[in-house]
Amino acid sequence: MPRIQLGGVKETLLITFYAKAMESRLPDSLLQDRFAAAALARLDYDFARFRLGRSSYVGIALRAWKLDRWAAEFLAAHPDACVAHLGCGLDSRAFRLDPPPSVAWFEVDYPEVLALRSEVYPVREGCTLLPGAMGDPSWLDALPAGRPLLIVAEGLMPYLREAEVSALLRGLLARFPQGELIFDGYNRFGIRMLGLFLPFWARGARVHWALDEPKELEALVPGLQLVEERLTYTPEECRRMAWSSRAFVQLMQRWPTLGRIGRLLRYRW
Repeated sequence: MPRIQLGGVKETLLITFYAKAMESRLPDSLLQDRFAAAALARLDYDFARFRLGRSSYVGIALRAWKLDRWAAEFLAAHPDACVAHLGCGLDSRAFRLDPPPSVAWFEVDYPEVLALRSEVYPVREGCTLLPGAMGDPSWLDALPAGRPLLIVAEGLMPYLREAEVSALLRGLLARFPQGELIFDGYNRFGIRMLGLFLPFWARGARVHWALDEPKELEALVPGLQLVEERLTYTPEECRRMAWSSRAFVQLMQRWPTLGRIGRLLRYRW
């Protein structure tokens, strides 16, 4: 049984992994991530320390499910695409979406994260584990330039600084003629709230990059154009959450500042 030895920001990947796995064990699961659920049983780690509940499971799974839908749309239109799954952690998106072998899929993360990943997930045709830090995009040279590119960055962008976001995305756009970027973004208020989230804070993780208006990223990275912006959750989608979480989501819809605490963003170039 693999023993997890990660610290700091790297350890926070276990929070989203655990939530997806637990939501997938619920009888009314939306994500139905059997791969994460099976991997969870093979890991030696005290996940109970995160103190997550059903609302957290459902919320994180909803975010992943929506990003999956966007990714599936892109791959259906571009079966020869390259996928850069940035800060992949232990997410099983490549297995959930099951793209054809013609798709060149790259799981990008720290070497020690990928080492753990290789212990809990099987080798997949067309899927390459690519060691790399987001603040040092030298790994970009390993990507097959010239194809349509899908950039997936779930739960990653807040940990970067604005200069890192700019350098990373400009480098990717320079290598690929067309593509899409999908990720979860947070305004300044949302970044402050994330910074107070105990499981993150207790592990020394710090968040930095805020996006108050989607157009700000278009100015930061010329060529990007906003395609779609969605609330991470709607009241209808939160029916499986606790009443307190449902009430907060309703409040978010009524107050614009709260409404943009966190949302899902889709850009194209």
